Amino acid sequence: MADSQTILGEALPNIPWQDKPAGYVHPVWRYDANPIIPRDLIGCANSIFNSAAVPYQGAFAGVFRVDDRRRRMRLHAGRSDDGIAWRIEPEPIRLEGAADEVAESGHFYDPRVVWVEDRFYVTWCNDHHGPTIGMAWTKDFESFHQLENAFLPANRNGVLFPRKIGSRYAMLSRPSDWGHTPFGDVFYSESPDLEFWGRHRHVMSRRGGWESLKIGPGPAPIETTAGWLIFYHGVLLSCNGYVYSFGAALLDIDQPWKVRARASDYLLSPQALYECVGDTPNVVFPCATLTDAPSGRIAIYYGAADTVTGLAFCQVDEIIAFIRDHNEP
Repeated sequence: MADSQTILGEALPNIPWQDKPAGYVHPVWRYDANPIIPRDLIGCANSIFNSAAVPYQGAFAGVFRVDDRRRRMRLHAGRSDDGIAWRIEPEPIRLEGAADEVAESGHFYDPRVVWVEDRFYVTWCNDHHGPTIGMAWTKDFESFHQLENAFLPANRNGVLFPRKIGSRYAMLSRPSDWGHTPFGDVFYSESPDLEFWGRHRHVMSRRGGWESLKIGPGPAPIETTAGWLIFYHGVLLSCNGYVYSFGAALLDIDQPWKVRARASDYLLSPQALYECVGDTPNVVFPCATLTDAPSGRIAIYYGAADTVTGLAFCQVDEIIAFIRDHNEP
């Protein structure tokens, strides 16, 4: 086990982990008992995927996308002792405190969760006359207090940074459209109060190959000595439809809209059966990471085929080396 200290964060000695298989040459590897969350873990579910987990009181908690058997998109809270076996609440999260206009929503999906200052913030794709970024906070994963939507429609994949940049909260997102968006780049925005957002900056555009159609931010950025490490999804349009993979980049620590290095090759693409076969075939979609700073270990939670939840692993120094070795400005 490496003694890295590349990650500027806390120790997480109970991080879910499995060593890289002998002879495996790639920097990200799958948990060999995937999927960790089946589509029918709770009775109301058609599928459980694109969900977020965080450390909580010596164990783990999270917010999960559950598409129910009416095919409504809902968010459910969940807990786990080890980050692998999850207990998901059978009833959706009830959001409190929002103005009536904001509380109106048809869908809630693809959540991210991040600890900022003194509480956990949840962002998700919220249906408010089109997709936008919903926001809420919680301290106990029981009560959730809804805030104003961050942006006008259409926007998806709102991902908060785990600390302020200068004196402002910061978020990555992907402006989109009202359907199955056939385009998309990553943008950066700032806010003094988590209500009014501005100072929008372009971060990076789609490129060829595995990310030729669109890209979008994944889990919350990870602060490292090399910059902000981000995992992001990229999509290509094949003769059989969209294919979602994910890759990684390094952003400037003080000006995160500036890309310092970005790998040309993907880190993980849909190749396992549960990633290739499901409600939406050929999808790996990362939404959360757990990190252990002393060891440099990273566990990545990702949705597979819009149906189940998988877990993958990597070492931070190996990922940073991969980004730099495959960097194409």
